[in-house]
Amino acid sequence: MNLEQVKEIANAVLYEGYLLYPYRQSAIKNRQRWTFGVVYPQDYSRASGEIEPWFMRTECLLKAQPDAHLDVHVRFLHLLTRSTVEPSGDESVSLPAWQIARTWQPESWEEGVEREITIPGLALSDLLVQPVTIRLDFPARRLEETREGETTQIVRKQSALSGAVIIAAEAITGGSEHCYKISVQIENQTPGTGAPEGQRSILLQSFVSTHTIVHLVGGAMISLFDPPPELASQVQECQNLRTWPVLIGRNGEADTVLSSPIILYDYPQIALESVGALFDGTEIDEILSLRILTLTDAEKTQIRQGDSRAREILERTEALSPEQFMQLHGTVRKLGSQARQASPAGAFPVLETLPDNARKTAIAEAVPEAVVIDGQKVQRGSRVRLHPSARADAFDFLLRDKTARVEVIQQDYEQRLYLVVTLDDDPGREQWDERILPGHRFFFFPDEVEPLAKTGG
Repeated sequence: MNLEQVKEIANAVLYEGYLLYPYRQSAIKNRQRWTFGVVYPQDYSRASGEIEPWFMRTECLLKAQPDAHLDVHVRFLHLLTRSTVEPSGDESVSLPAWQIARTWQPESWEEGVEREITIPGLALSDLLVQPVTIRLDFPARRLEETREGETTQIVRKQSALSGAVIIAAEAITGGSEHCYKISVQIENQTPGTGAPEGQRSILLQSFVSTHTIVHLVGGAMISLFDPPPELASQVQECQNLRTWPVLIGRNGEADTVLSSPIILYDYPQIALESVGALFDGTEIDEILSLRILTLTDAEKTQIRQGDSRAREILERTEALSPEQFMQLHGTVRKLGSQARQASPAGAFPVLETLPDNARKTAIAEAVPEAVVIDGQKVQRGSRVRLHPSARADAFDFLLRDKTARVEVIQQDYEQRLYLVVTLDDDPGREQWDERILPGHRFFFFPDEVEPLAKTGG
C-alpha cells in the first residue's frame, strides 16, 4: 500500500464541500457546510430521538491466516470558530455590506483541523479473542493571532471532543476457509451535549467528514461491490452504517479499504490532469478554474483575507500555465464498443449513409415497441427487476434489485436500446399526474433488467 496515495484520495473525501465556488465566506452556499460523515455527540443524538447519528460503523470481509495484522486509520475534521476582536475588546463586530468585499468579514466562521487516530499492528488472532477499544480525546483550545501591521486580533476557539474507536473480528461460517469479518465502530462520546444552543454549536463538538482506512498485512480484503460467489451472502450481511467501504490502491490490489460516507467504486483515482483540490467532486475542474479567474478584484480580496485553503485555490489557479489549462480540457482514457442489445421485434435500417434529417427520422421509426429478454416480451407497461451493471454512478448501487415499470423504449444515435423505467416504490409516485409529470425516470440497457411475471414480482 502506498499510504500517501491512499490519503490523497481520502483527503478528497475529507474536504468534499469544505468550500464551494465562489470560495468566499459571504456566499450563501458557504453558510451551510459540513454535510458529509458527521458523527454527533451521543448525548445530543439521544436527546433528539437519535435522528442524528452518534456512531459510524464499517464492516468488511477479508481472507487471511490468523497471524495477519491490520493497521487502522480513523480520520475526520475537528471544527473551530474564527472571529475577530477589535482593539475595543468587542468580538465579531459587524461590517456594513459594502465593506464585506474589502476586508475579511469578521463574523464567526468555521475552519477544519485534520484529526487522525492511527492504530497499527493489530493482530487478527487477538481481535478474534477480544475487541480493541481506543479512546480519543482532544482538549478545548483558544488561539490568538495578530497579523503584522494590523490591530485587529484573530481568535480561534475549539471545543473539546471525546470518543472511542472499537475494532473487532469474527470468523465467517458458510464461506471459504480463513475468512473473517472486521468491524470498526467510531463513537462520539463528548459529554454535556444534551441541550446545545443550536445546530451550528453542536457541529463544533462533532466529528465531520469521518472516514476509516483499513490496511491488511498478510491477506486480502474482499470487494463488497464484486465479491466472489461463495461470499455473496456474507457480504450482504455486512452492516455498514453511514459509510461504504471500497478497495483502494492500484487496480487488482486487495490489501486496503477506504470506508467513507460518499459512495465510491473500487479503486477510485484522482485524475492525473488535476492540479489540486477544488472541494467539489461533482464539478469539472476546467469550468471551476475558468470561473475563478472571472471573479472581481473585490471578491478575490475577500478570498485572500479569508480561509487559507480558499486562498491556496485562488493563488494556484491564477498561476496555471496555458499548458496546464489545456490538460484540464479533456482526456479520452478508453475506447470501446458500448453496444448491448436484446432481440428487437424488427430489424434496424442502415443509418450510417443517411443525411442527418433522414437519420433522425429513421431512428425514430426504428425503435421497436417491444424487446425480447430471457424469452419474454417486454414493452411499455411491463414490470421488471433492475440489475444495474454499467457502473455509471451511485444509482447503480442504490437501485439494485428494485422493481420498476417500463414507460418507453428509446434508442440513441449509436443504435443502442434503452428501457426507460419508473420505480414501483418511488415515494413521489402517488403525487404524479401521468399526463403532466410521469415521475423520476431511469435508463437501463435491456440486459440490466429481469422481466417479471404479470401476476407477481
